[in-house]
Amino acid sequence: MSTDNTAPVDTAALDGARREGPGQAHGHGHGASKTALAVGAIGIVFGDIGTSPLYAFRETFTGAANIAIDRMHVLGVVSLIFWSMLIVVAIQYVTILMRADNKGQGGSLALVALLSRHIGKSRWGWLVVLLGVFATSLFYGDSMITPAISVLSAVEGLTVVDHRLDPLVIPIALVLLVCLFLLQSRGTAKVGALFAPVMIVYFVTIAGLGLNQIWQNPDILWALNPYYAFMFFVTDGVVAFLALGAVVLAVTGSEALYSDMGHFGRGPMRLSWFGFVMPCLLLNYFGQGAMIAGLPPEQAAIAAANPFFLLASEEYRLPLVILATMATFIASQAVISGAFSITHQAMQLGFMPRMSIRHTSETEAGQIYIPVINWALMVAVIILVLTFQNSSSLASAYGIAVTGAVTIDTLLMGVLFVGVWKWKWWYALPVVTFFLIVDGAYFAANLVKIPDGGWFPLVVGLVAFTLLTTWSRGRKLMRERMSETALPIEIFAKSAKNSATRVPGTAIFMASQTAGVPSALLHNIKHNKVLHERVVILTVLIADTPYVDASERCEMVDLGDGFYRAVLHYGFMQETDVPQGLKEMGRCGGEFDMMHTSFFLSRQTLLASDKPGMPIWREKIFAWMLRNAATAMDFFRLPTNRVVELGSQVEI
Repeated sequence: MSTDNTAPVDTAALDGARREGPGQAHGHGHGASKTALAVGAIGIVFGDIGTSPLYAFRETFTGAANIAIDRMHVLGVVSLIFWSMLIVVAIQYVTILMRADNKGQGGSLALVALLSRHIGKSRWGWLVVLLGVFATSLFYGDSMITPAISVLSAVEGLTVVDHRLDPLVIPIALVLLVCLFLLQSRGTAKVGALFAPVMIVYFVTIAGLGLNQIWQNPDILWALNPYYAFMFFVTDGVVAFLALGAVVLAVTGSEALYSDMGHFGRGPMRLSWFGFVMPCLLLNYFGQGAMIAGLPPEQAAIAAANPFFLLASEEYRLPLVILATMATFIASQAVISGAFSITHQAMQLGFMPRMSIRHTSETEAGQIYIPVINWALMVAVIILVLTFQNSSSLASAYGIAVTGAVTIDTLLMGVLFVGVWKWKWWYALPVVTFFLIVDGAYFAANLVKIPDGGWFPLVVGLVAFTLLTTWSRGRKLMRERMSETALPIEIFAKSAKNSATRVPGTAIFMASQTAGVPSALLHNIKHNKVLHERVVILTVLIADTPYVDASERCEMVDLGDGFYRAVLHYGFMQETDVPQGLKEMGRCGGEFDMMHTSFFLSRQTLLASDKPGMPIWREKIFAWMLRNAATAMDFFRLPTNRVVELGSQVEI
């Protein structure tokens, strides 16, 4: 059994259900109808992009671009939003990338896993892996900003109801956010059952509000013509370019559609998007534009400060604030659950040390809670709210992580076309170039935000990338150093059978490699001078596929004299429950009785060394991560009273 959670593969395999929300199934079978899955997706997946109307349209006029509020500019902005949603979300993600799934799973690293199986050994394979890891790292910055900007933008609607409530905005937002993080440890299955109905009511409401304004000012429908977006750039080149940094807020969350594909299926996701969510969002954006364009200049400037809530008449604004707050609460929940999910997958794939994981549902393995991640996110979100004070300031920090991830996905899409789908390069190049120009323009426009807060998600992404790659590299070096002195198990079994006393029971020694003798076994015979009647060296291997069938879970080799080498195979979306896996195995000389089985774990201590490997500063980071990693006992769900831990020292 593996003493660490690293897989002996060189590639990451999943960004994994980047926004895995509560109550999601691990697949899209389960007899559920396409319509039912489509409804479930509305409640789980579309919260982030669905709450963008609260601030996206507003920021184009009140943000850094400082756009004049007149008919030409309103039509230009609405046209940009429409075509951005069509090109980035509908075509790039929903139509093209959803065809690229790793046995049903989507997301940046799922795409990397798919590519690695075809080009993994090529000279560019390492770059593909690094791109996927960096896209994953950027998500952590996104997962901190999304709850802060979403909840703040909703609560700020109180100032539209009554401007005297302005001092209460930050305290209310902080209370809601703290409550959100405190609820995580209790699980979200019951709350999740309410997600879809609430989000459906929300989408229908914002669509109705927008349609009402369009009915009063149908001239806004001219924005469907890309001519107005084009003329916006011709007339105000620099201003239009800066406006892209705010327009892109309308498509934040688009990567969630691809990442959550494994939970709902390609068909239901497309049905939800094209049949319900996209029309509702566009009606609202066009409605906001119609309202602004239909007002006198002085009133339009005032309305542009918070157009979303002004769509409703005065008596309905407070209910709209409450509904929007509930929607942002749901959007934030999906992001937090996604952070738990992506962290779990990074642990499985050897990019993160083990952390304590709690399962909050007896029926859904995907509902997990990771305390360290939860409290780190909560502290970061509180600091963001207190530092930036309002959603407009946070908008400056928002977007760069998302556009960075989208641009990386575009580059990986090019590799997909040529390396997997076998397109001719002259077919693939124009398509990739087109999307790269669009996504690159959004990313470049967001780079302007770096001094005003855009540095935050970049710093978070770089720190996360450093930690992920340092852990992966450090574990690889440790395995190499340990394998250099490893003794072949066949030789050890023959020499040990007569040199130690055999005692009743079963001893299971964890091994990160499928060859050699684990250090815990060597230390045990050296100090205790005994061997159990049955000695099993067990390795847990994580595949680059989401799931491994139960029929392929177990592997066993009888080495003779009561020695066995066994392997348990898991997918990167599966829980590594070793006792359950041993029950399924039952072939290593008989069944495993936990009351007569002892688990021996190795815990390595890192020693400084002048051997070539990593820079000393990275060695120190790796040593710190190693010291603070959770025990294998928790990660593999071993019985607490049946574990013996033996230490060893390793130089890298």
